[in-house]
Amino acid sequence: MTEYTDHYGPEGLRTRATVIVVPGRGETRATYARLGRRLAADAYRVRVVDAPAIDTRDLAGSLDRFGGRLAETVAGTTDSADSAVVRPVVLVGADTGAVAVAALLGRDEALAALRPDAVVLAGLPGGAVATAGTWDEELDVRTSCPAHRGTLTDDSQVRRGSLGDAVPDVLLRAAFDSEADVPALFLVGDSDPLADLDAVVRTAKSRARARLSVVRGAHHDVLNDVQHRSVAAEIVTFLETLRNELVPVVAVESSAW
Repeated sequence: MTEYTDHYGPEGLRTRATVIVVPGRGETRATYARLGRRLAADAYRVRVVDAPAIDTRDLAGSLDRFGGRLAETVAGTTDSADSAVVRPVVLVGADTGAVAVAALLGRDEALAALRPDAVVLAGLPGGAVATAGTWDEELDVRTSCPAHRGTLTDDSQVRRGSLGDAVPDVLLRAAFDSEADVPALFLVGDSDPLADLDAVVRTAKSRARARLSVVRGAHHDVLNDVQHRSVAAEIVTFLETLRNELVPVVAVESSAW
């Protein structure tokens, strides 16, 4: 059984980057089918992996194994044994997937086989947990997008109640205290009840090459809420800026809004 789902760009177009998407608590690869298709349509090679399993009793070992699995995943995106992985390689993490990616960046051992060119950290959670009593209440924490609510509801593999699982402090510290200098795009919804916005702001400001984008009205599933088109556009803008040595491709000279 495969541990990833692939999305390919239009035939005949040169692949612009390799994007690996890492889901979070309770999510499956199907959760990110819409995002994967949208990024692939812009000629990015997208591979969605399973959510990471991190054992906080063996945090270092778990992160090393997670890094090794990601390295194998990236290496497998080549078309043949003779072809090379298309750079840049960008890791996109959501919820605890974002926490695991951020924590991974602080471990040189875990990055021995894979050093990403950039990361997108979406919906980084804080110490808060969801206290939803019903599935509809849990969906309200996640998203107000009808299509995404339907995707989560119809997926029998989605683990309901997972947002009630606290993210261990040791893992949060490893994520927020990481001093990795890779370019990073932080995405957070301003209506996300699980986010520690102050911590996200501090972390983004502490990085030499980081951008924090706050999505108005977005809930915890910031990659899949009603603003998903604008969020995908922000990710594409970041990817294109990354290809241009972090120099924005479009500069606003004048604007009335």
